[in-house]
Amino acid sequence: MPTALVTGTSTGIGLATAVSLARAGHKVFAAMRNPEGGGAEISAIAAQEKLPVTIVPLDVDDDASVSRCFAAAGPLDVLVNNAGIAMHGSVEELAIAEFKRTMETNFFGALRCIQAVVTGMRQRRSGLIVNVSSVAGRFSIAPQAPYAASKWALEAASEALAQELRAFNVRVAIVEPGVIATPIFGKPTFGPTESIYPHTRRINALFAAALKNPVSPYVVGDAIRDIAASDSWKLRYPVGPDAAELIAWRTSMTDEDWIAGGAVTDEQWVAYMKNARGLDVQL
Repeated sequence: MPTALVTGTSTGIGLATAVSLARAGHKVFAAMRNPEGGGAEISAIAAQEKLPVTIVPLDVDDDASVSRCFAAAGPLDVLVNNAGIAMHGSVEELAIAEFKRTMETNFFGALRCIQAVVTGMRQRRSGLIVNVSSVAGRFSIAPQAPYAASKWALEAASEALAQELRAFNVRVAIVEPGVIATPIFGKPTFGPTESIYPHTRRINALFAAALKNPVSPYVVGDAIRDIAASDSWKLRYPVGPDAAELIAWRTSMTDEDWIAGGAVTDEQWVAYMKNARGLDVQL
């Protein structure tokens, strides 16, 4: 039975991935910061379906917590770096500390976990590291500077890591979800509410419109399960019905056109979203 560890499993994509892997026959360590407060849902699913899931405490921001968790888990066949936070705010108004906090979890947290497993995988010449990025890892839209920067950094490190590990038969995969219905949309951290910029309320409205037709996090969990079951060396996987389309939307524009879109009026922006994305956005 292959062994997997998934980070950030109390809700959303992490929970769905842990369940999908367990249903496929993996022994799963479901890691989360607060098992006492966040482990009820996955515990209930595992008990009802008799799944091989063990909940373990893990704070990816803390070196000692990472060391304890991975030592207890032992050798892993699959690592899924999913733990992350959403942070939105303008570059001008958001404190540097909030940029650092976002990078600490979304980038350095994943890096800590990678370093905890990569030596063993390299020595065994076997393993898979899945880093959950986002379509925001492929393009940046205001006010997602802190979040997109952390995902761009994760994608850059993943691409280099994949090159380093190819000769040792260890795979690296970047999963890039589009808009997925997860609790992360209920708990993002934003900059000042009275921003001089319109982009925070616009992106809130954009997400609200997109989530009128919610996409289950199990779409991502099942995609990661399929990657684990495959022998593919593909690096990037846009996941969700809108993911590839969103990336194509950005690549269809010049940088100058993309930037110019940040300066349109609310009325122009709403009309553009209707024409270009088919979304009835309400500001």
